Amino acid sequence: MRSIKGHQSIVDTAEALFAEYEDIGMLIEMTYEEDDESMTGELRREIRRFERDFEELRISTLLSGPYDKDNAIVTLHAGAGGTDSCDWAVMLYRMYNRWAEKKGFSVTVLDYVDGDITGIKAVTFQVNGENAYGYLQSEKGVHRLVRISPFNSAGKRQTSFVSCDVIPDIEDDIDIEINEDELKVDTYRASGAGGQHVNKTSSAIRITHLPTGIVVQCQNERSQHFNRDKAMQMLKAKLYLLKQQEQAEKMSGIRGEVKEIGFGSQIRSYVMHPYTMVKDHRTNVENGNAAAVLDGDIDMFVNAYLKKRNGDENE
Repeated sequence: MRSIKGHQSIVDTAEALFAEYEDIGMLIEMTYEEDDESMTGELRREIRRFERDFEELRISTLLSGPYDKDNAIVTLHAGAGGTDSCDWAVMLYRMYNRWAEKKGFSVTVLDYVDGDITGIKAVTFQVNGENAYGYLQSEKGVHRLVRISPFNSAGKRQTSFVSCDVIPDIEDDIDIEINEDELKVDTYRASGAGGQHVNKTSSAIRITHLPTGIVVQCQNERSQHFNRDKAMQMLKAKLYLLKQQEQAEKMSGIRGEVKEIGFGSQIRSYVMHPYTMVKDHRTNVENGNAAAVLDGDIDMFVNAYLKKRNGDENE
C-alpha cells in the first residue's frame, strides 16, 4: 500500500504540472494578444514556480534506492571544538527541524545528551515522511562551522565540527544475524524533559555491538522494552548498511577510510566569518546566504548530491 501511495503521489504531481503547463501557455497567449506588459511579471512568476515544481518532481524520481522512501534516523555528534561544537550541534539540529517542517515531515527525538556547559553533545531523531531517507542520506558526514565564537571572550574565530549519521528506519525484518554474546547492553536514566518518570526509572537503552564498535541509543519510549526494540532495529539497519558498503568496496577494490570528526574530513563547510558562505565539498555547490541555509534551506545541496549520485549533475 505504501508503494502504491508513493506512485499515486507522483502521478498526481505530474498531472498538476501538466495543468500548470497549460495555464502558462494560455497566459502567454493572453499576454501576447492583449499586449499588456503588466501581465509579464505574473507570467515570469508562474514560469519560475513551474520550473521549481518540475525540478522537485525530477529529483523525486532519482530516489530509486531500496530504502529511499523510508523514514530517516539521524544522529548528530559534537566533535572537535569543545563548547562551540555542542552549540553547532544545536544549530544543525534546528536546521534539520526547519527543513523537515518545510517538507511537511514530522520529527521525533529518540535520544538526547546535553553538552557539559551548553548545547548538545549528541542527539538522535527520526524524520517521518515520504522519501525522508532518500533526501537526508546526502547529509551523512562531517559538517564544519567557522565563526566568531560567542564563548570566546577574546572574540577569536573558532572552527567546530559535528558528525551526522543517517540510516533508514527499515520497518521490514532485516536478514541480519546478531549474536547476543556480542552485545553490551546498558540502561540509564533518560535525560531532558519528561516529568517524574525520567528521574525514577532507568528506561533508556544503550547497545554496543562489540565486533564493529557500533553504538545505538534510545530513550524516547517510557518502556525499557520498547526502547530496546527500537535500538535493536537501529543496530540492524546500521549493520545492514555496513555490510552493503563492505561488499561495494570489495567489488571496486576500494578500502573505506574511517575519518575523525575534525579537520580535513568535512563534507560541507558553513563559514560565518570573515564572509558568509556554505559550500558542499562533494558537489562544489555554494550558497552565500548562510542564514537561509541554517534556517532549513538545504534543498540545493540535497538535490546536487542526488544528481551526482545518479550521474546527471550536468543536466
